[in-house]
Amino acid sequence: MKRYVLIIIVALASIGSTIAGPKIRWNQAYQNYFNKYKNIAIREMQRYGIPASITLAQGVLESGAGNSRLATIANNHFGIKCHDWTGPSISHDDDELGECFRVYNNAVESYEDHSKFLRGRKRYSNLFLLSKTDYRGWAHGLKRAGYATNPVYAYSLIDIIELYRLYEYDNMVLRKGNNDWDMPTQPQQNSSYAGMRQFRAFNENCYLTAHAGETYDNIAREIGISAHKLAKYNERPEDAPLSEGEIVWLRKKQRHVPENFGKQYHTVRSNESLYDISQQYGVRLKNIMKANRKIVKRGIKAGDRVVLP
Repeated sequence: MKRYVLIIIVALASIGSTIAGPKIRWNQAYQNYFNKYKNIAIREMQRYGIPASITLAQGVLESGAGNSRLATIANNHFGIKCHDWTGPSISHDDDELGECFRVYNNAVESYEDHSKFLRGRKRYSNLFLLSKTDYRGWAHGLKRAGYATNPVYAYSLIDIIELYRLYEYDNMVLRKGNNDWDMPTQPQQNSSYAGMRQFRAFNENCYLTAHAGETYDNIAREIGISAHKLAKYNERPEDAPLSEGEIVWLRKKQRHVPENFGKQYHTVRSNESLYDISQQYGVRLKNIMKANRKIVKRGIKAGDRVVLP
């Protein structure tokens, strides 16, 4: 009898191990992905309340660390199908042949649409009753709500979050609240993550920093928008040269600094222009100029206190 009990226990343990799936191993491609997109996931957590750890784990898993066909061709990092989508689409084999998937201009749009997708569908509504630090509850909730058909999907998300300590980003947001914590400095030197481009978030916008010798055209082709539009967002001519470390905003800049920013003035440094300041804070130049008419009239100099609108 004891022998049969032992066999049953071993069998159940084996089944449990199979359900949970094998533990993943650390790899550089995943780490590069997190380094590149962590700030976008943090911004989405601030705006929509979805744990950054969950967003990153889903993104890396669904996109194959950004290398899947959907990610490379359609900028679709979360495997979101068309449903009621009226934008551009792509045919891709998934659970069935030739299914319709959404196409985005760049990865930033994919991350934002993922947040709206979860927020806007009733079947995911119970997730938002969970604590933002309960990544295990979110992982199992996503599986129960039908986000993926893989039976070990929840366990895969949890393993990724715990191996790469992605929960630390959730804790960071909760400690700092909704303050924009990743304000750019001017100029900003590039981070080196095995050649990966790193996106950052500030003032309800996203930015990156230029590499040596880059142009608006180079960057525009990389992120999937026109060079004319990208240059316009940054209030520069399309053929304007970019210096290494220069801030490049990916959307139209805001009229004001972030709400509750806590800083009303910027002290001008040597050789700094109002345009430099507008780029640093992600605020449109004309709004900076309107708030500082006296400085505009007489000319800016080091030590001036520039009002931040």
